[in-house]
This record gives sequence, C-alpha cells and structure tokens, in this order.
Amino acid sequence: MPNTVPACPQCGLENTYPDASHYVCPDCTFVWPQVADTDAADAGDGVVRDAVRDANGNPLADGDAVILVKDLKVKGSSSSLKKGTKIKSIRLVDGADGHNVDCKTDLGSMLLKSEFLKKA
Repeated sequence: MPNTVPACPQCGLENTYPDASHYVCPDCTFVWPQVADTDAADAGDGVVRDAVRDANGNPLADGDAVILVKDLKVKGSSSSLKKGTKIKSIRLVDGADGHNVDCKTDLGSMLLKSEFLKKA
C-alpha cells in the first residue's frame, strides 16, 4: 500500500505522519496543517489564511527567530522585555487572549502575542 502522507516541505524527507489535523516530520520537527480543499489552502501568497502573522504582516512558522517591536512588561515581575530583543526558535500555539507564540527568553519561558514581534 503506497504512503499517501506527503514528504516534509521543509527537509524533503518522507518519514512523516498525520497527527490530528496536522502532518508531523519527526526528522526536522516541522508541523504543517492537513488541508483537504483549496478554498482553505491559500490566499494567493502560498500561506494558509489562518497563519500567525507578525507586526508587519509576515507569516510566522515554528522555529523562526523574531525581534520585539516594543517593550513588554512581564506580569508578576518587575522585569520587562526590551524592544529589539531577539528571540530564537519560537513555537506557534493556540494560547488564551491571543498569546500565540511560545518562546524562551532570558526571563524564562513565555507566551507572547505575535502583534508585538517581527520576523528576524
């Protein structure tokens, strides 16, 4: 029986598997949505319509590096994240209150809103 799961669009390897509504590549840890019809697939720029976008409208993906576009106060702390701070290896999540980027900073692991980030 032939494998109907597509090869990974990031690394090109065929060791991928379906997981709920996404495909997963265990080799490079890339995750992408399973899209059944072309209406939900793209809006002309090759990006899924519900993609998480940064402050400039660029689509974000797991593993991207981003830069803060404004100072952000950290709840429960007297510290803040400064504008221009570079954050590497983000992970996109469905967080509460629009917090859709999970990342590790100097102050620890945090959920941030993509509207305060720009792609590096």
